[in-house]
Amino acid sequence: MTTENAELTTEEVLRRDIPWETYMTTKLITGTGLQLLRRYDKKAESYKAQLLDDDGPGYVRVFVTILRDIFKEETVEYVLALIDEMLTANPKRARLFHDESLADEDTYEPFLRLLWKGNWFIQEKSCKILSLTVSARSKVQNGADANGDASSSKKKITTIDDVLAGVVEWLCAQLKKPTHPTRSIPSTINCLSTLLKEPVVRSSFVRADGVKLLVPLISPASTQQSIQLLYETCLCVWLLSYYEPAIEYLATSRALPRLIEVVKGSTKEKVVRVVILTLRNLLSKGTFSAHMVDLGVLQIVQSLKAQAWSDEDLLDALNQLEQGLKENIKKLSSFDKYKQEVLLGHLDWSPMHKDPIFWRENINNFEENDFQILRVLITILDTSSDARTLAVACYDLSQFIQCHSAGRIIVNDLKAKERVMRLLNHENAEVTKNALLCIQRLFLGAKYASFLQA
Repeated sequence: MTTENAELTTEEVLRRDIPWETYMTTKLITGTGLQLLRRYDKKAESYKAQLLDDDGPGYVRVFVTILRDIFKEETVEYVLALIDEMLTANPKRARLFHDESLADEDTYEPFLRLLWKGNWFIQEKSCKILSLTVSARSKVQNGADANGDASSSKKKITTIDDVLAGVVEWLCAQLKKPTHPTRSIPSTINCLSTLLKEPVVRSSFVRADGVKLLVPLISPASTQQSIQLLYETCLCVWLLSYYEPAIEYLATSRALPRLIEVVKGSTKEKVVRVVILTLRNLLSKGTFSAHMVDLGVLQIVQSLKAQAWSDEDLLDALNQLEQGLKENIKKLSSFDKYKQEVLLGHLDWSPMHKDPIFWRENINNFEENDFQILRVLITILDTSSDARTLAVACYDLSQFIQCHSAGRIIVNDLKAKERVMRLLNHENAEVTKNALLCIQRLFLGAKYASFLQA
């Protein structure tokens, strides 16, 4: 693939002069075709619009015939640029490809073939045109009827299923191994965000293991171009969140934490909206709501609600998400609530901290995920600037040392001692008191420290 073709723009291609007369002399286009092209080519936008209103299907037939019969790269690029220009000016014109008068034409085949055969410009335009024309078909049609009535025609016509399978295969191939360094991914995601509205595309995309190819693209964006790519990626995930088999894939990937990172870091309303709508869809599925609670989504939703959004759907979704998460938190066990408090990094003297029954019943839960909660408590000692949080964290560590049979050893192994020692000089009396209690238990061991019980 040559770079010049990779970087071609529609405008540049449309500056070319194509020798249509030569094609007529060699019988590659008909006299009628030549007449239509002469009337249309190089004319003003408004004049072309009039011609398409008068005889749109006639023009589609000419364009498709050229793409089927002529293989010269410059001409193929030119005709694709003409179709692209026509559809960009008015996407509704994609319906012209499904006109009854074209029932005997295989309007999909040339584009499907060019997806794999052409240079990047040809591939990109073919994919865009296929996505738009496929989406514009009447949805009652499927199989052989999707492209006109195949039974009345002698030749085999490409069915909608062939097209969708071919396009999904190409899109997944692009996501795995882009053929163009900067354009492949944005173009692919753009087409996917149109095509995933189709249930059949969702299922073939999931079967092709496409969901895991999307997940790495969910990451906070900085430039205008990457914001658009992020938005369309999130749009794809939102469309997939309506499809059960895709939800299973999303649950086992890093999609949720990535979506949450995006919504925390984004100021673009359309990005926030599509992520919140996705989270709302996922809330009732599997373990998503518990994960959302763990990841602090309730706090994020509450801070988003405090901002001025103009979009009613977004406000509704924020309210539903808040309601659902609150209900979920109500159902959580006392240890889940404790875990939630620690993971959010804001500790307070809620009753469970000083409740001996809580520590007795839950002490083994601290072993989950390689002492994850204990590690977070120790990290809080390094990172928090809130005196109450620091005091409670020291107290909880001292409770763990006291109640767990190997508490001292574990806390020492996790290098907590130095961090607690540093807090002995803290300006806040509550912090120094609880840091001291923790240090005494660390040095004295549970047996001797029981008399220090606060």
